[in-house]
Amino acid sequence: MLTIDETRGQVMVAGVDGTSRVHPMDSPEAFEAVSAAWLRCGWDVKYVYGFTWMGRPIIQLPEDIIRIQEVIWRLRPDVIVETGVAHGGSLVFYAGLFAALGHGRVIGVDIEIRPHNRAAIEAHPMSSRIALIEGSSIAAETVAAVRAQIGPGESVLVILDSNHSFRHVAAELDLYAPLVTPGSYIVACDGIMAQVAGAPRTAPDWTWNNPISAVETFLAHTPDFMPEEPGFAFNEGVVRDRVTYWPKSFLKRRPAGAS
Repeated sequence: MLTIDETRGQVMVAGVDGTSRVHPMDSPEAFEAVSAAWLRCGWDVKYVYGFTWMGRPIIQLPEDIIRIQEVIWRLRPDVIVETGVAHGGSLVFYAGLFAALGHGRVIGVDIEIRPHNRAAIEAHPMSSRIALIEGSSIAAETVAAVRAQIGPGESVLVILDSNHSFRHVAAELDLYAPLVTPGSYIVACDGIMAQVAGAPRTAPDWTWNNPISAVETFLAHTPDFMPEEPGFAFNEGVVRDRVTYWPKSFLKRRPAGAS
């Protein structure tokens, strides 16, 4: 249980064992406790379903989008591959970053790209930097189509944001990891599923049937990838961890020669 006392400037966290801890409001511990509750509340009220990017619904936690922007700015990949298109907001976001950088393009993959979404994406000012591939992200022909659009020597970042079940994400990780450039990332989105199991719009098996379980399985047999938090490019505060729907999501391919 969480109790916020704004008058005293305190946050009290009661544990299941009956003990409780009181944290000053200006402490990282208080921020982490309040953020965890905020994330759960945001899930329940569908908070992320209220944003657009350049006119297209994006359905992402704003902090996740800002954080991955920092990674993209630092890496400056030639290609981003994103599985999961939906309304196309994140494709437009990444394409806009590439337009600002002066190079790069994004490949969006989805098992079904609805006609009205395809039409809106193809009519968008950022469309010249977006390629759409319709098909299951784990089908051999789809992966081959993605690979065919990546030129020799191009640097690649992969974002997995389609079907978030353990089995599907595990398959995507195995299939798309070889496309990732050494030093770049494959990002398995929406590990928050493990935290919100039991909430509205969830299933009981989300405690294990989630992207984090797939990531752990992948890392156990793929030594050339390692978990690596992107870190804060700038932080003059006391916040220690990301507020995110994507916990444990960033997997970095080890640079050539790294052990």
